[in-house]
Amino acid sequence: MANSASLLIAARAAQGLGAAVLAPATLTVLTTTFPEGAARTRALAAWTAVGLAGGTAGNLVGGVLTEYLSWRWVLLINVPLGAVAILLAARFLPAGDRGPGQRLDVTGAVLATAGLGALTYGIGEARTHGWGAPVPSTALAAGAVAILVFVVVEARFARVPLIPLSLFRSRAIPVGNVAMLLAGACLNPMWYFLTLSMQESLHYSPLQTGLGFLPHTLVTIAVGMRVTPWLMRHVDARVLVFAGALIAAAGFWWQSRMTAESGYAAGVLGPAIVFSVGSGLLNTPLTTTVTSGVDPAHAGAASGLMNTTKQFGGALGLAVLVTLTGTPDTGYGRAFLAIAAILVVVAALALALPRRGQSVPEPHRNRTPRIPAGGASAARASAERPSPAGRACEHSSDSTDAKP
Repeated sequence: MANSASLLIAARAAQGLGAAVLAPATLTVLTTTFPEGAARTRALAAWTAVGLAGGTAGNLVGGVLTEYLSWRWVLLINVPLGAVAILLAARFLPAGDRGPGQRLDVTGAVLATAGLGALTYGIGEARTHGWGAPVPSTALAAGAVAILVFVVVEARFARVPLIPLSLFRSRAIPVGNVAMLLAGACLNPMWYFLTLSMQESLHYSPLQTGLGFLPHTLVTIAVGMRVTPWLMRHVDARVLVFAGALIAAAGFWWQSRMTAESGYAAGVLGPAIVFSVGSGLLNTPLTTTVTSGVDPAHAGAASGLMNTTKQFGGALGLAVLVTLTGTPDTGYGRAFLAIAAILVVVAALALALPRRGQSVPEPHRNRTPRIPAGGASAARASAERPSPAGRACEHSSDSTDAKP
């Protein structure tokens, strides 16, 4: 219904706010419901597959709506879909226990949003004005300062921090989130460049473009739902992330060679199969690694951090790739080459991820109990009788902030 660009941008910002709540909340439900192991792996694989299926449906239905009605229907159709989702959530999802004494870290949220937004805006404006121009340089500096202040506020002043810095004691959290950011910088912007490539190089209609995306998602779902969970029972997660990133990089290198004479089979379908296999191997192990070994009280923060890095990676990656690609005639191939190079970096980061069983943060590792005077019998009695500190911890854990 928007009749101006400013109103459209404001509405899109509201949609982003809803997504910022929805995505980590759904992931938190899974990570707090299913214990670490095969059950959680299957749940995360299904979560990833459902998201991909929704993306495919959006591409296909969006192509139909754009070709036969209007681009506005691509936005309007989300209203009844959202209403159905609200009804299903109210019917089937359990009510959360908010607990006493919790409050929103408004300062942290504002600083993080402002910092990430300013960084993305500055990179995007660099294409138009140049990196040394006042607009992009000021935006980049402001974004960096906002992120630095955010870290100080979270560490020193926030009573209930938006992102508890204790999460970063586990190597899986910082390394995994950097890998997730870079993966998001590749796998999210690819849809933008693939759409333009099919429409401008192969001259596809919106409907044909939507249909052209089907192999990407079907292969990713098949690998992510069937192959990856089985492999994760036999192969270390970081090995799958490493292999998946390299396979996807090879697929994007192939994609970079597409020309107007390539046709669908060589220009779209072949590369799609290769990098979709790679992304199917990559997504679930990386998500599992980043959300493993986290205190249940911090599950919401860990899920929110992961989704933020992934989405910010997509926005940042798109801004960088659009800035680097230049003109449409030559830019799309360079964009896919840049994506391939970034995925090689993701593969290198995968080697720094902890091996299986090493992702639990040090404060949460089990420690050898001290045997009290009286030997094993006293030890068992002591273990069965909760101490005042244990009761206090149990009470405290009920009121710990677990933000979605």
